[in-house]
Amino acid sequence: MLVAPRYGTASLADLVPSSLAALGVDGEVDRIGLELDGIKRVCILMVDGLGAALLDANSAAAPFLSSRTSKVLTAGFPSTTATSLSSLGTGLPPGEHGIVGYLLAVPGHQRLMNPLKWRLHGAGDRIDLLKDVAPEEFQPNPTAFERAAEAGISVSRVAPMYQGESGLSRASLRGGEFRASFSMGDLADGAIQSLRTGSRSLVYAYHGELDLTGHVRGPHSDAWAAELSQVDLLARSIAERLPGDAALIVTADHGMVEIIDPVDFDATSSLRAGVARLGGEPRARHIYTKNGAIDDVVATWQEILGTDFGVFSRSEVIENGWFGPTVTHAAVQRIGDVICVATGSGAVVRTGAEPLQSMLIGHHGSLTAEEMHVPLCVIR
Repeated sequence: MLVAPRYGTASLADLVPSSLAALGVDGEVDRIGLELDGIKRVCILMVDGLGAALLDANSAAAPFLSSRTSKVLTAGFPSTTATSLSSLGTGLPPGEHGIVGYLLAVPGHQRLMNPLKWRLHGAGDRIDLLKDVAPEEFQPNPTAFERAAEAGISVSRVAPMYQGESGLSRASLRGGEFRASFSMGDLADGAIQSLRTGSRSLVYAYHGELDLTGHVRGPHSDAWAAELSQVDLLARSIAERLPGDAALIVTADHGMVEIIDPVDFDATSSLRAGVARLGGEPRARHIYTKNGAIDDVVATWQEILGTDFGVFSRSEVIENGWFGPTVTHAAVQRIGDVICVATGSGAVVRTGAEPLQSMLIGHHGSLTAEEMHVPLCVIR
C-alpha cells in the first residue's frame, strides 16, 4: 500500500514553519500541533534514515526516543535525503522547491544531476554544477531558516564540515550560521551551545551515520541497531542539557527497506526500450523517455516488473499530488516522463552504470509506510 505525503498537516515540510510559529514568527502557522507554548528555543535533530517502523521494531536499542515519540510525519516524494532536507529547509513540498529526486534532469545538460553532490552524474564525470547552476537560482524560494533569521531569531546549522557550503545547503538549507561538527559528542555540544545564543534560537543538527549503516549493512542488521543505540544516547545527551525554555525535536528524512528482489536495468534490454535516461534511485526511478515513447514505456515496465511496482506517467503522478499541490514549471522539467516506484521488496538497479549503489542492502525512495513514515519526538 502506498502512503500519500501529508503536505500541509503532517509532513517534513511542515516542521520548521510549525516551529517558527511556536517561536512567534509572524505569518507562520503551527501546522502539526507541536504545542510548544512558552518555548523560545528549538533544536531539530535530523537523524538520517530513522524510519518510524524501524524505531518501533528496535525500541530496546533506543529506549529514550521510543518512550518519547508520540507522532509520525511523512516524508515527501521521493523519500530520499536531498528531497526531504530541501522540504525541511524550505518548508515547501518538492513540487515547489524543485529538488525532486536523487538523480534529476537539468535543462541544458545531457547528464543527470546529483543534488547531494551538486554535480553531473556519470562515470568519470566530475563537472561541478556550482559553476553554471547556482544553487540559489535552482531553488530561489526563501528558506525557512532565512525567514527565521529575518525575524530576529538566532539560527544555527550544526553538521559535518562538508555540508557548510555544499550546493544542497546553499539551495535549501541556507540561512543563519553554520557550525561544523566532527564527532557525535561535538554535534551534541554544538547544538547546545548554539541553542543558548540570542533571546530566541533555532538549531538544525544533522546526524548521518545511521543511514550509511543501513545502506551498507542493512536496516535489520546488528550494526544498525548498535548505531541506533548511539543515536539514542546523542538525543538523550542533548535533552539533558536543554535550557528551561527550550525544546528538542527529533525526526528523520526517510525510513529504509531491505532489498530482496532487484531487477537489473542494465541487463534487461526490454526495460531499456524507449528510455533515453534513467534517473532517480532504485526504489523510485525517474524515467526520461525518447520522443513519443511514454505510453509504451509505462506498459512495458509494468508488464515486466509486475505487481511489486507501480509505473505512472508524469501527469498521473502530479495529479496524484505526490510532489505537492503545486508543481512549478521548473520542477516539471526535472521530473521524469515516467515514474516507477517499488511497492514490495524490489528495486531497479544498474549494475553497470551504478555498481556501488547496486550492491547496497538498504534502500529508500518509494511510498511504502516503511520509507515514508518518520518519527516526531518532542522533548521539553
